Amino acid sequence: MAELQHTGGAKTKKIRSRKLNAKVDLTAMVDLAFLLITFFMLTTTLSKPKSMALLMPDKDGQAGKVDENRTLTILIGADDKARCYMGIAGNQKLREVAIGTRELRNEIKQAKQKAHAYSIANNKPDGLIVIIKPDKTSNYGNLVDVLDEMEINDVATYAIADIEKKEIAMLR
Repeated sequence: MAELQHTGGAKTKKIRSRKLNAKVDLTAMVDLAFLLITFFMLTTTLSKPKSMALLMPDKDGQAGKVDENRTLTILIGADDKARCYMGIAGNQKLREVAIGTRELRNEIKQAKQKAHAYSIANNKPDGLIVIIKPDKTSNYGNLVDVLDEMEINDVATYAIADIEKKEIAMLR
């Protein structure tokens, strides 16, 4: 046990112990960090590249023939408006739809049903083909909205193409 000694009237000096700086050895923590990094690098699988079918134009500039009865063309214009038609330009009536509303979604659903009915009746491959043609007056947000509609409506085949001069006139 500690013993307290008291000396009579003499002044007592307080003796303080000298405090040493605390040191932390981080060697073990650094080793652990490198082991964990190495473990996760070796056990992780990298994303595998995905490929998709791509239809390229022939030497004379013509792409493969696309069935016009299964093709929906969406012309994106200004003021959040788009015009849609089935088949070849000029043969069909343009339908104006508002982008970002249910109008475009309903238009794609109707075109999908028509394409499905045509495919069954004529023993042709099934599926709607959508060609998206943005105008210079359209904005990027409208294009993204149309691409979102392709995903929502589960349209497997679609492409973004340059708008032609006769379609620009149809859009105006």
